[in-house]
Amino acid sequence: MYQIPRGTRDFLPEQAERFRRLEEIAVALACQYGYGELRTPIFEHSELFARSVGESTDIVEKEMYTFQDRGERSLTLRPEGTAGVVRAFVENKLYGGSLPAKYYYFGPMFRYEKPQAGRYRQLWQFGVELFGSEAPRADVEVIALGWQYFQELGVKANLVINSIGCRQCRGEYKKALVAYLTGRNICELCSNRLERNPLRVLDCKEESCQKELEEAPRISQYLCPQCQEHFQKVKAGLSDISIPFTQDERLVRGLDYYNRTTFEYKTNELGSQDALGGGGRYDDLVELVGGPAVPAVGLALGIDRTELMDPPALKKAPGRRGVWLVTMEPVSDQAIALVHPLRQQGVHLGYDLAGRSFKAQFKQADRNNCRWTLIIGPDDLAQGQAVLRDMDTGEQRQLALESLVEMVSNLEGVK
Repeated sequence: MYQIPRGTRDFLPEQAERFRRLEEIAVALACQYGYGELRTPIFEHSELFARSVGESTDIVEKEMYTFQDRGERSLTLRPEGTAGVVRAFVENKLYGGSLPAKYYYFGPMFRYEKPQAGRYRQLWQFGVELFGSEAPRADVEVIALGWQYFQELGVKANLVINSIGCRQCRGEYKKALVAYLTGRNICELCSNRLERNPLRVLDCKEESCQKELEEAPRISQYLCPQCQEHFQKVKAGLSDISIPFTQDERLVRGLDYYNRTTFEYKTNELGSQDALGGGGRYDDLVELVGGPAVPAVGLALGIDRTELMDPPALKKAPGRRGVWLVTMEPVSDQAIALVHPLRQQGVHLGYDLAGRSFKAQFKQADRNNCRWTLIIGPDDLAQGQAVLRDMDTGEQRQLALESLVEMVSNLEGVK
């Protein structure tokens, strides 16, 4: 008997409906903010992720699903969404259009991790990317979009922000961090990272590293005046629109392309797996991937972990919708032919396919949460009429068959 691969899951109809609702709310919000959808392949050339995400990150070192195709090209299932969107932005020369350019995506990502609650090897993300503005208000807009998403879902999230500076001031901080950490009791992986990317040590979850970092120098001490001003304006902008936040100077995120603003949305309700999503600014990434110098900022939210929070917005019982045809032999086929055009009018129409009794068909309509039942028996067909029943009130009325499609397609709750 075949079994589903570890770290993946089937979405049966009820849970698929929950995910569809999570996507609908995300898409509606992205459109409200003026973002257009951009879809990229679920696999890219491996070099794209190694170059953009960073060779010293956990994603590239331990988590990517990489394979050789028949042309001996190295391909990787996308572990995150930003790199592919930036590649599409550059390859299609979207930087030549009107800026800022704003895009959103919703889809599966793939990471080889130890499966835990809310963490899967095939995971789902909603993300937005904003290209062409270095203004702090662009950071604020992206952060506000993610914040509003959780607000609309009814999920309690805490916003944590930081600035990791630009290339210049971050370089000075790296020197100070390396000098502090050299010779200290840090894990083997962080020891190897110390020369390549010491900021990754700040992201390490090992207890030994966390303890050594308690007295480590803070990046705020090394921010250049321009980065300080940018970060102050981001914080002021968030305060102006009443979004609460805390500052964590060890928040660097797990990807190498970030600069200046970094942020995460966290929860206190899922134990150690507390991050619901996050993002930041990546002003150098477009150029790194082969395009011109275009500033950018974005976010990605974890949909699996968000769904695990059991958002109140998904608990609202859906109202009755659609029409269920109740009929009897020998006229069932004729009745179905009469009502089939309702589907072409956008009506949610169902009917029995298993030869159930008259009474059982009403139970079936109720199980399918239908708002209306349409009854057509031999006598009704002979008289040129049908009986329409409101499943909410039980009230019934007759409809002429000749105007049936027009009348039913205009009823409340059929589409």
